[in-house]
This record gives sequence, C-alpha cells and structure tokens, in this order.
Amino acid sequence: MMAQLSFMQIFARRAKVPGAIIIDGGSGYCKYGWSKYNDITGKSATFLEFGNIETPIFSRLTHFFATIYSRMHVKPSAQPIVVSLPICHYDDTESAKASRRQLKETIYSVLFDMNVPAVCAINQAILALYAARRTSGIVVNVGFHCTSVVPILHGKVMRKVGVEVVGLGALKVTGFLRELMQRRNINFESLYTIRSLKENLCYVASDYEAELSKDTRGSYYAASEGWFTLSKERFQTGEILFNPRMAGIITMGLHQAVALCMDHCQSAAVTADESWFKTVVLAGGTACLPGLAERLEKELHGLLSPSMSNGIRVLPPPYGEKSAWFGAKLISNLLPWALVHEEEAVPTKGETQPHVVTDHIQLVIIVLIFYL
Repeated sequence: MMAQLSFMQIFARRAKVPGAIIIDGGSGYCKYGWSKYNDITGKSATFLEFGNIETPIFSRLTHFFATIYSRMHVKPSAQPIVVSLPICHYDDTESAKASRRQLKETIYSVLFDMNVPAVCAINQAILALYAARRTSGIVVNVGFHCTSVVPILHGKVMRKVGVEVVGLGALKVTGFLRELMQRRNINFESLYTIRSLKENLCYVASDYEAELSKDTRGSYYAASEGWFTLSKERFQTGEILFNPRMAGIITMGLHQAVALCMDHCQSAAVTADESWFKTVVLAGGTACLPGLAERLEKELHGLLSPSMSNGIRVLPPPYGEKSAWFGAKLISNLLPWALVHEEEAVPTKGETQPHVVTDHIQLVIIVLIFYL
C-alpha cells in the first residue's frame, strides 16, 4: 500500500531520484535523453523505421530500444524509463482498443525482457499537454504524416468524444514548399534544405489576403548550399494548414477540425464545466511556425458562436518540437518509482499488470500544477 506522504514530501523526493531514461517516439524521428539533464541527448529514426514492412513489431522495438541504450551508453537495467506512445489507432472501437493495447503490451514485454526495472508508457498528446502545465484541453499534434486533434480531460484521452484526424502533416507542408520553390526555378540539393528553410523562414499570416500585397522577402543561409531568398512562399507554405486545397489536398482545415472537436466536446457534456476544452495546445515541429497559434485562435473565434468561442486560448508548443519529451521529463521524477518503495508499486519482469506504473499519474499532475 502506498505510504501516506504530503505533497511537499513527495516533491522533495525528486532530488534523490537518479533520473530516468526518456524516449519520445515522435512521428518523424525519436528524441531521447535523461530526465536529469536540461535537454535531449540525441535523435534517431522511429521504431517503425527499424526493419521493413515484414519485420515483426517485437523485433523492431527490440532493435530500436537496444540502439537507444547503446547510443546513451547505459545498461537497460540501470534506470527506469518513460516512453511516449504514438498517437495512433484513434477510434474508440474494439479493434482500435486492441491495437493500442497490443502496442503498449509489446513495449512493456520488450523492455522487461531487457531487464528494465520500471516502465511508464504515456500518450504523446497527454505529455504535450503536461508540458504546457495543463491536465485538460485539446492537443493539436501536427505529426509527420497527419494532424491529430485530441481532446483530453484530467489527463485522459476522451476517445468517446472523438479524436479528429486531418490527412495533412509536416511531410506535405514541406513538400508544398518544395513545389513552390520549383515553380520559381529555385534549385536545391536535398529535402533537408527545404525543411531548414521551412523552419527558419516560413510563418503563418494572420490575414492571408492582406499578406499577399506586402513585401515579405526573407533570406536564409543553408550550409553547403548558400543563400536562399523566399517571398510569398514564406507564408503560402503554412497556409495549406487552413486551406489544404491550395496543395490539392481534399481534407478539413485545421480550424475546422478543432471546431468540430469542440462541438463534440460540448455535445458530450462529460462535465458541467465547459472550459476544459477551450485551451488548445499545439504540438509537433511544424506547429512551431510563427503565427500559427494566433491564426488558429482568430479562425476559431470567427467560426464558432460567441458563447462557444468565449475563453478560447491557443498555446504554441511550450518546448517546440520537444514538448512531449519535456512533458515526460516534468513528471518522470514524480512517478511511483520516486514516490513509493519498489516492492510496492514498481512492476518488474514477469508481472502481469505493468500498467500499475501509470496508476498514480493524477497525483503526479496535481503535484506538478501546484508546486512546479
């Protein structure tokens, strides 16, 4: 049984914890590092890129985790680990539930086979929300292939309310910038250069039509390729998040998907306080485009009724593309292995219920909100 501790006693134990390994799987690439350090240690490909389409998921994950531990020069048995679960299998159907459960159980199985002492696996969207010091809200994760609009109440994904998925992600945004540059006969050697230009020159206009009449030229020096100067491409690139048809993509705009999610949240009436879904937190590298949060908030106010739009706030990624990793860092030293005796709450290899590691997450977040 868990010892009775005050919040301040629990918080004080953070200094005594040696640190956990944190791995954020991401959707484009993985970020990994130590909870005791101020930033990530490195990046790698995601576990989906280890092996090929015929490689069993267990083998992919084994190779993936072994590679991370090797790069960090640490034995798997030395520290507990926090792993972010990718935002996938969005539905509340039995099939989707089974797929999510299978992935989580496979992660646990692989890590316990590697003699990891304790494991905590948490959804990426929840971690991004924690990084913003929130426990409830809507997380808009602009992933590599698609964008997910995830409603979260008290640290739990509300799949019954509905997770909206937009078939437009970072890959298509970068691809559209490449297309715009090719139209102007701007030569480049690699997609890495295009991505660098997107990250350093592109932004989202508050008013697209008004921006067209402005001088928006900007230059950036790309290593080994020299200087690039872009003009309208700078804001046209991010505009497809709101008007996908510009890039020939038939799907909802970002504002429409978020508005639909809010409408579902209100209709579900899961709590008397409707303010829980009016905080929107952006996540993902492409979500870091300057002006995106302000534009999304403006569009939502124009799309929704005054009663619904009142109080809406859209927050940019609190830690940029690393928000999920920092969300895990914030809670890692407050998880059960830091709160109770090992034999009481930390699952070990062979246990049938590894999920007990996450049973105290609500307590963890209460401590975070009030003492960090």
